[in-house]
Amino acid sequence: MKMLFDANQDFQLEAIRSVVALFEGQPDSSQTSVTRDDELASLKLTETGVANHRVIIDEQWLANLQAVQLANGIEPSGVLEQMKLDDGAPVGAFPNFTVEMETGTGKTYVYLRTVHELSKTYGFKKFVIVVPSVAIREGVLKSLQITREHFQTLYDYERVEFTVYDSAKVNQLRNFALSDAIQILVINIDAFAKDSSPLSPSPSPAGGEGRKRSKGNVINQVRETGMKPIEFIQAAQPIVILDEPQNLETDIRKQAIARLNPMCTLRYSATHRNAYNLVYSLDPVRAYELGLVKQIGVDSVIELKDANQAFVEVESFKTGKRSVSAKLCLWVNQVGGPAKKSVTVKNGDDLYALSNQREIYRDGFIVNEIDAGEGFVTFANDVRVRTGSPHGVLTDAILRLQIEATVRRHFEKAKKLHPMGIKVLSVFFIDRVANYRVYGEDGAIGNGKFAKWFEEIYDEYQVKDDFAGLMPHEGAKVHNGYFSQDKRAVSPFETVTGKTNADAEASTFELIMRDKERLLDIAEPLAFIFSHSALREGWDNPNVFQICTLAESSSEIKKRQEIGRGLRLCVQSVGDEFVRVQDRAINHLTVIANESYEDFAIQLQAEMTEAGVKFKREMVQNERDKVTVRLKKGYDTDSRFLELWEKIRARTRYRVNYSTAELIDKAAQRIKEKMPAIERPKVALTRADISIVAAGVAGTQTGFRTQAVEAKYIMPDFVGQVQAKTGLAKSTVARILLDSGRMKDAVNNPQAYIDHAAEAVNAVKREVLVDGVEYFKADGLIYEMRRFEGDDLMDVFASNVKAVEKQEKTLFSHIVIDSNSSPERLFAQACEDNNDVLFYIKLPRWFQIETPVGPYNPDWALAYHNDKILYFVAETKKTGKSDHVQLDLLRPIEDLRIECGKRHFKNFEQVCFKVVNSLTELVG
Repeated sequence: MKMLFDANQDFQLEAIRSVVALFEGQPDSSQTSVTRDDELASLKLTETGVANHRVIIDEQWLANLQAVQLANGIEPSGVLEQMKLDDGAPVGAFPNFTVEMETGTGKTYVYLRTVHELSKTYGFKKFVIVVPSVAIREGVLKSLQITREHFQTLYDYERVEFTVYDSAKVNQLRNFALSDAIQILVINIDAFAKDSSPLSPSPSPAGGEGRKRSKGNVINQVRETGMKPIEFIQAAQPIVILDEPQNLETDIRKQAIARLNPMCTLRYSATHRNAYNLVYSLDPVRAYELGLVKQIGVDSVIELKDANQAFVEVESFKTGKRSVSAKLCLWVNQVGGPAKKSVTVKNGDDLYALSNQREIYRDGFIVNEIDAGEGFVTFANDVRVRTGSPHGVLTDAILRLQIEATVRRHFEKAKKLHPMGIKVLSVFFIDRVANYRVYGEDGAIGNGKFAKWFEEIYDEYQVKDDFAGLMPHEGAKVHNGYFSQDKRAVSPFETVTGKTNADAEASTFELIMRDKERLLDIAEPLAFIFSHSALREGWDNPNVFQICTLAESSSEIKKRQEIGRGLRLCVQSVGDEFVRVQDRAINHLTVIANESYEDFAIQLQAEMTEAGVKFKREMVQNERDKVTVRLKKGYDTDSRFLELWEKIRARTRYRVNYSTAELIDKAAQRIKEKMPAIERPKVALTRADISIVAAGVAGTQTGFRTQAVEAKYIMPDFVGQVQAKTGLAKSTVARILLDSGRMKDAVNNPQAYIDHAAEAVNAVKREVLVDGVEYFKADGLIYEMRRFEGDDLMDVFASNVKAVEKQEKTLFSHIVIDSNSSPERLFAQACEDNNDVLFYIKLPRWFQIETPVGPYNPDWALAYHNDKILYFVAETKKTGKSDHVQLDLLRPIEDLRIECGKRHFKNFEQVCFKVVNSLTELVG
């Protein structure tokens, strides 16, 4: 089987032409011959062999660059940018050109074909590809192998030789220098970044400083010939291609690249840190909109709120001269229920006290030791919590469900795609190798919990009726991974086959890293690949359809890095070839994440923005404009205002009469009949599609379900916790809970029971208190009129005000309202238009009536002329309409406060209080 390549993809040809055009003015290949003295050719004979030769001057190069940038809609560079060290000093005298291509769009194909085009057009022969890792090196080598025949056909079988640098075979570099064929050298940055020439100080036996020669890389050491191997590269003045240059940005690596003596560097990546002289850009938005990569979906597996566990997460440490502290995240009791909060602790601190007496922290959660160096906090109950591994979470339940979601998706897609000749692959990124593979003291390999769970889940899905016969191989054969620890282990594979574990490890490495065609064959059992770090960058496979990150804490993997392993459009087997599939309905990558799809989309957009991707945002200028609200001069002498204010300015006090027996009876009945069923803690599984468009990254939910999980709890003091939330006597709370007959629900989810029961009790308590409330005027207490002056010159968003036309009818230049479409805007306009309204004011926030359920702030006060002057205080309903039916959106607590407002104003003989939709309803 071989890969079939499309030579006519416009976006790739644009990138290739953009780089070739940079060399405009260089002699073309027909004028290039290898001589020692020809200064007008693109090749030159040197003492060590054949070298590239630049003819065009810097000014021509800059003009070419600017022309290419203008053609591609990129802001022209002012100078030919050089790499810079961290201190700003330039590195080397060669320019650097940047090509930005979204992951999965074929950047390796593009730069390899660019090599052939530069040779065909100008005659250049010497190219070095610098890579930052083994995975990327293997990917480049594989691309060289599988594109060889394709490029040979396109370029008249021009002689091409490619080599991967091997420090044991440095003589290969002599051929690189001598040959007049296209020479492509692939080299890892670490193979030449250590320069052996500098001398480094070391302690002498006498205690003084001696001098010793650092080992350095073989390529930088003088050989028996009197030359350093790197000099063969330097003399060839190669065009250096940097693959993923954002990983080559340290000062040492920049200086190493400069030591190659490049004519220039061509930098290819989707996520550049420094985009020197950008010549072409295919950003994620354009790639997604054109369908050049897979569409993205997210299957979220997240824990619904479970405040029953003694959750503790170490966030950070702070060390001082005499002390050390740690910042922890834990459940803290709040008015509205427990919430996760960050607290700073030192030795001796008690989490029970810091959590506002959360019962789950009562048993020994006293800080005993803080070790910032090792990254852990130990408590008196011997619980030790490390950075990155929270205590008291449903971690295993979440992780297992992530594996199940991945396996389920895999089977669903395989059922659809395998008959089409498209093999489905899934990749798991894990945070600890030991979770997948364990190594015994005798070197034997065993399954970690991830591998065990995987095989159990795979076996379950393999025999489901929907998937019968789809994947015939047993679970142990369909998953594998490659880890550095395997080199030191002895596998059961050895005893069964007679091969060493090194053979097995090499076989796995070959299959995952090099033998792409075999891995794409449906007959090959391996379909689920586990990786710790080796595959996170540089490796991909077109038929990866699921990517799952299994981390016991929040994952540090970048979203773009995570999805990049599976963005490439898939291939299908047609005859003896693998053909690229363009169908968007098929090309759909699913990320199985332990976070909400909304958070995933937000983080992905943030990473893209940080990388320079520009999203178009609608600028709502009017929403951002602010206006200054002014109090009219002489307000305190306005007779209409003073008459109105005189009628409503008195303050009141209240007393409450209620029956405890009535409260117990009603609260117990409310819990019994209206408290929802208390279920076991659940995990939510959500499916969503992610769209990447010019406006930004967004998610659309396409499916949702929940699944209960098993958990063991320490039973809290139910009466005490409900009492703390309600303020009632413990004996009252105990009677309510017992009379409700719902205590058996508490064992399912203790904290949910406490929260719901307290909520029901508080609701009844509020109703009983309001039913028994009685207001009376407080002698001598009034709302101070001068407080209006505090609102003068207040800046408010324009969308939240209405300009006043008839200033004589109110106090301020603008009426502050809730929103553009609110009933308040209509009410204010009606007051201004109606000639019978003599004066009106929007009551300020400080005009508050005290109630048993919190302060109440009425909306309006106005004087209205009918047969006589009437004084009103009005509350405008917040209403909406659905199918022409008016829906009252006032919250229950607000209803109770309004009832208290009515009782307050019964003490004011000339004032009428009403809740209305409009002015007509108020005065009608």
